Amino acid sequence: MAIAVQPIRRDIRFKLPAERVTNWHGTGMHVTQFLNTMSLFFPVGERFFIDSVRHFRDHAKDDAELKAGITAFIGQEAMHGREHEEMNEMMEQAGMPAMAQEKYVLNLLNFVQKYTPKIFQLSATVSLEHLTAILGGALLENSETFFEGAEPRYKAIWQWHALEETEHKAVAFDLYARVMGKTLQAYALRTITLPIATGIFLAILYPYYIENLRRTGGLTGKGTIKGLLTSLQYQWGKPGILRQVVKPWLDWFKPGFHPWDHDNSHFLKELDSMLSDVIEKKAA
Repeated sequence: MAIAVQPIRRDIRFKLPAERVTNWHGTGMHVTQFLNTMSLFFPVGERFFIDSVRHFRDHAKDDAELKAGITAFIGQEAMHGREHEEMNEMMEQAGMPAMAQEKYVLNLLNFVQKYTPKIFQLSATVSLEHLTAILGGALLENSETFFEGAEPRYKAIWQWHALEETEHKAVAFDLYARVMGKTLQAYALRTITLPIATGIFLAILYPYYIENLRRTGGLTGKGTIKGLLTSLQYQWGKPGILRQVVKPWLDWFKPGFHPWDHDNSHFLKELDSMLSDVIEKKAA
């Protein structure tokens, strides 16, 4: 099964400045903490994705391109988890309950791994990969606006993550198609898991976000209302990172959908040059 873009594993370290972790975005704390809160999901989530894909990787043994894509997918997700884990530890040191929040997500994923079939876990991975891909795509489409005034290394980690999520966005999907085939059952399972996964993600994200703001003074004092309104604008107004993913989210339910129907591969040409000034990169 053809993969439109072949992902590449990159060993990248961002060395984020810890003193900026609660206020690195150009608009201030409130948008910063929204993105910080999203980071809490990544380390344990990426490990769940790796486990789900690794369980079925033998189904790609006769497809050299897909097999190579799976290897690169696993490598990229491991790097994402490592870098966001470091970011989460800085959040903990800055007064947020990041480790407790991360542990809750881990326990939830452990429950899913223990009590659901492996194919459901792969379907959940495919669904969440779609969600991260379209969120990453929205970030890339609005990068200059969304990250205006941001601390360069924090900007870089989010751009890098968005670019690599774009690069490997079809790998788990193509593996799922190899395992399940083009059947009604395959379509039904993946269309059921996306709303479930999205609903759980948002139900955890927003309470965590509010708590992280509270812990760092974002719900009291001068500028609180303005900051919250700015954050809502960035989420649902303009640029409206969540608003912009509604249509591509709905595209998932088209019977013949494939992740590369949203072809934004032109962004990948910018990957290395975009990051070269602010990261240390080693050969993979």
